Amino acid sequence: MGYYLLKRLLMTALVILAAMFFLGSLSHLIPGDPVKLMLGPRAKPDMIERVRVEMELDKPVVIQVFHFAKNALRGDLGNDFITKTPVTRLIASVLPHTIYLAVFSLLLASLIGIPLGVFSAFRPNSWIDRLTSIFSVSLITMPTFVAALLLLLLFAVQLRLLPAIGVGDPKDPIDYLKHLILPATAMAVTWIGYLARLVRASTLEILNANYIRTAYAYGLTERVISYKYALKNSLIPTVAVLGVGLGNLLGGAIFVEVIFARPGLGYLIYQAEMNRNYPIVRGGTLIVALLFVFANLLADLSYHYLDPRIQIAKLDS
Repeated sequence: MGYYLLKRLLMTALVILAAMFFLGSLSHLIPGDPVKLMLGPRAKPDMIERVRVEMELDKPVVIQVFHFAKNALRGDLGNDFITKTPVTRLIASVLPHTIYLAVFSLLLASLIGIPLGVFSAFRPNSWIDRLTSIFSVSLITMPTFVAALLLLLLFAVQLRLLPAIGVGDPKDPIDYLKHLILPATAMAVTWIGYLARLVRASTLEILNANYIRTAYAYGLTERVISYKYALKNSLIPTVAVLGVGLGNLLGGAIFVEVIFARPGLGYLIYQAEMNRNYPIVRGGTLIVALLFVFANLLADLSYHYLDPRIQIAKLDS
């Protein structure tokens, strides 16, 4: 266990370093002069030169990447180009909203998608199974922004049941939850269908195992077999997807946060990109990459606890 954890941490560190290298070179990967894009066509040459020196764009790319990685490891992601506010402070003020949104979305998708997949697997090729399959595939193919717009028009504009924009009052849990329902549902739509299909496939495979046939032969009820024996083992491949899903939801929240005007990390990166505020873009993207990597790491480490028969050496292979 210790060796596997050490190896995974080293791989995680390499991925983070690669992300730092890419983000440190971000200003050189875009076409045109980033300083002129930020300041606009009317900027004077002396102002352009001063900003270029402040952003260290006058130094070689290797030096810029090294300085960015060194400062990032110390927790310094630079300053906002416009307000000179530390990027870490800006991210810390909005990151909780994005984390709540992603976790609530994944929880909602799990609460609906997993039971739907199990229910469908225990009735294969029935009309319920076919209806569930059509429903799941329809959800999988629906883009997040389309689901967000449909939910916004239906529940906020037409029915006026839920608020359309903002995050509400963080000190009022009820108001905050009301503002969270629509964006979280929009992000969960695709994952509800995906989890339902994945759980159905893995549950069908488990139901054909010998120990499940033995459980039926001993006269155990379907409820006991499904929840005590089949479900736990069928969730093992789902755990990996949940880890990837949490990372994808954290990174993909930008569309939903823009549509619902939620002041989260995705919305912050979007505004920074529109204003060519590259320090915020680099810092925010690095935080998203870190969250994605660690979510996958936790998913890998949870395999052994779901099924002790899975040895770490097998995960390592």
